[in-house]
Amino acid sequence: MLKKITIKDLKPGMFVHQILEQKGQLSVKSQGRVTSQAIADALKKKGVLTLVIDTDKAFSVSSDEPEPNKEAPVSKKVAEKAPKASLESELTRATKLHVQGKRIQKQLLNSVKKAQPFDSSIPKEFSAKLVSSVDRNPDALLCLTKIREKDDYLLEHSLNVAILLANFGRHLGMSESEVQDLSYSGFLHDLGKIQIPDEILHKPGRLTDDEMDIMKGHVKHGVDYLNETDLDKTLIRTISEHHERLDGLGYPMGTKGENISREGRMLAIADMYDALTADRVYKSGMSSQKAFSILLSDAPSRLDLPLVQQFIKCMGIYPVGSLVLLSNERLAMVIEQTDSPLAPKVKVFYSVRNAHFLEPKDIDLASEKNVKVSKAAIASDYKIDVNAFFERSVSIG
Repeated sequence: MLKKITIKDLKPGMFVHQILEQKGQLSVKSQGRVTSQAIADALKKKGVLTLVIDTDKAFSVSSDEPEPNKEAPVSKKVAEKAPKASLESELTRATKLHVQGKRIQKQLLNSVKKAQPFDSSIPKEFSAKLVSSVDRNPDALLCLTKIREKDDYLLEHSLNVAILLANFGRHLGMSESEVQDLSYSGFLHDLGKIQIPDEILHKPGRLTDDEMDIMKGHVKHGVDYLNETDLDKTLIRTISEHHERLDGLGYPMGTKGENISREGRMLAIADMYDALTADRVYKSGMSSQKAFSILLSDAPSRLDLPLVQQFIKCMGIYPVGSLVLLSNERLAMVIEQTDSPLAPKVKVFYSVRNAHFLEPKDIDLASEKNVKVSKAAIASDYKIDVNAFFERSVSIG
């Protein structure tokens, strides 16, 4: 939760999210952990008057922690990572966040449809909460990206892309503010689709050329709307580029190569991946492995190859939340990556041989000698409701 405080209330153990007001010539704009009183005193000395802290990132400071010999600046990047939360504990927060995100996304789409302004602080603060959850344990929200309602694609897609980008940005070592902006752009990137007629937006078959031209207009609809808000122009540029391609054959501007920002390229990858793996009313999503293959086939001509490779690396060969068929003919959900890319930790829950659900059991395939992954699996191939399993056996929120 973001909270505004004065400099006199800043204490060790707090996380500085933003400097709001300061005096003097020296500008302090970065974020970071206040690990000692010396850091708080240094900010006060530099003229900081009011600031925003993130209470979700508060941490313990040892009472006998030695004071540094000289003033320590607030780092742009998080110098120390808080201990990783357990999947079970973070799922409680993440599940509530996921529900909140769909609700906010629905409100945003309604605002766009009615050409009404929205309070940008609400989705921005929400995006910051997503990043905080990824910091605590990325597996929780990544699991939730696989739990979809077919009728809620428009709401869930942008939320999922925001989660994927938070994880991607963290993997690449981007700064706190960069990751938050990247996730925020993912959350807003498809607002213009609410202006596309449903018969085109949800058409199960291939679009005609005329229909495709109308569909492509969603980018301009969204950008035009956002240009009337106080949203940072850099974020709007990122959003405008999510369908641009390196060969110049993307849309709406046909921007080529290095003229597409790194953030725009990252958004394009996450957007395409989630769209390929999503269940829709008229089709089941493909496996992550098949989606990865398509991303790679579009690189380096259309997508940035190094970024695609890094995206696949950060997701893992068997991404968290995806299903796998084990060598003992049982289905399992991947719940955590291990040092062995082909042997993640999984939750076994279904017998393919006997066609019935099992009492869920966690297995670390990296230390299990007799069982291994046979292949990636899709729930629809086995006619099972993985959402119901997840709500009953994985999510505790």
